[in-house]
Amino acid sequence: MKVVKVHQKQALPLAAKVLEKGGIVFAPTDTIYGLLADATNPKAVERLYSIRRPSGRPFILLLPDKYWLEVFDIYAKPTYWDLLDAHITIIFYKRTTIPMHLTRGKKSLAFRVPKRGTFIRDLLLYLDAPLVAPSANPEGMEPAKDVKMAMDYFGDNVDLYIDAGHIEGKPSTIVRLIGKNRIRLVREGNVSFKEFLEFAKRL
Repeated sequence: MKVVKVHQKQALPLAAKVLEKGGIVFAPTDTIYGLLADATNPKAVERLYSIRRPSGRPFILLLPDKYWLEVFDIYAKPTYWDLLDAHITIIFYKRTTIPMHLTRGKKSLAFRVPKRGTFIRDLLLYLDAPLVAPSANPEGMEPAKDVKMAMDYFGDNVDLYIDAGHIEGKPSTIVRLIGKNRIRLVREGNVSFKEFLEFAKRL
């Protein structure tokens, strides 16, 4: 277990190294702190489920860019991929339940592309790989607002803590894309649903 300040030069390559080896990283996302694991590594994802979400509900995936959606075989035309430019979480339906370590048997997955200029987007681009990124708290508890709170929750179960100070942000807004042209609000967070619908109309 190690703690590194987000502004330190080694923070980005060190976080990437830990993730590439199947480790778990506590780090700031574009909204609040999250727990990160390499989405392409089933063992890392299962380990994160064991400490974060015993219920097994699918995690949100953070993508380096929207074109990564092609890898996941979602049921939506590329024009709808542009919804991710709003930097909120979009639930897309999939054609299959593969990969099972991410879908948990469901035919949908939630994706977000964080804003540029954030540590998490820099990390995603550095890795060129998607990450699972639930909020940093045991299931049913308050999200950690700083490293101390996270360490009280997880201790040595997390391999690296990236310290960006105290964060009081809102979690991401989540919407579900239904069929070809229906959007349903699941959770309102960092972006108002009204603001998102106005963005979607411009596409």
